[in-house]
Amino acid sequence: MTLIAAMAIWGLNVAVVKQLTHTFDTSMLAALRMVVALLVLSAIVLWKRCVVRDMSWKQMRTLLVAGVLMVYLNQLLFAEGLQRSTATNGALIMALSPLVSAVLAALMFRETLSLQRLLGVALGFCGVAAVVLSHPGAGLSHASTGDLMLVAGVVSFATGGALVQRLARCLHPLTISWAIYLVGTAMLVVQAAVGSPSIDMGVLFPGWWPWALILFSGVMATALSNLLWNKAIATIGVARTAVFLYWVPVFGVLFAAILLDERLTAWHLAGFAAVMAGTFLGTRQPASRSPDS
Repeated sequence: MTLIAAMAIWGLNVAVVKQLTHTFDTSMLAALRMVVALLVLSAIVLWKRCVVRDMSWKQMRTLLVAGVLMVYLNQLLFAEGLQRSTATNGALIMALSPLVSAVLAALMFRETLSLQRLLGVALGFCGVAAVVLSHPGAGLSHASTGDLMLVAGVVSFATGGALVQRLARCLHPLTISWAIYLVGTAMLVVQAAVGSPSIDMGVLFPGWWPWALILFSGVMATALSNLLWNKAIATIGVARTAVFLYWVPVFGVLFAAILLDERLTAWHLAGFAAVMAGTFLGTRQPASRSPDS
């Protein structure tokens, strides 16, 4: 249930970030959100005293690569990709993440791509497609540079998740999350500073409401939800955890119906049922064979 709650927060965060893009520059917005997330994770690390002093150089290199992939590149690719593509294409491309994660887990950890898991991935994708394409005016555009950037963002996030699964064998998920965000946030802050050497204070402090949204996005949707995400990867693996990403667009549509009075249709209910079934099949452990079989 904690992962479902995190997906609900991520679904709401889509609308929050979309609103914030009207107030802040894309690179500045990403940097501000990540700084807030890093501060929260740093406070938790100090509170839990979860610091590793004897980390090997190999682990540090892996954390560095994971930070670049999961935070820095992922933030940039998705932000720039969505500006060049459509919301429909973006939602469907992001829904490919469970399949990409399952393939990476099979390649890196020799996990079995069982028929049950593949059926779960297919059902979840069909459910997302039903939810997204049922929206009035929705349609698929031709492949563009933005679409390719979104695909690269999916691969970047999934590859970083696979590295987290490897690191979780010897490091605490909290330590992993903090180190990843330290690397990614530092790179985003440098890029934002280089891109905007002179920052107008009126742009940086536009009022209390945008900053309330940034705090929600940085604390709830980024720091705490990603901490739950990395903990789930350490517990059940990146392939089974990634199946829960199908809930993000479903919750996004649900919040749009609640907050923006958008109409729900039978297609939304069918998509919801398919996502539930896909999540069950994709995360369910295969039945173990008896010794006599």
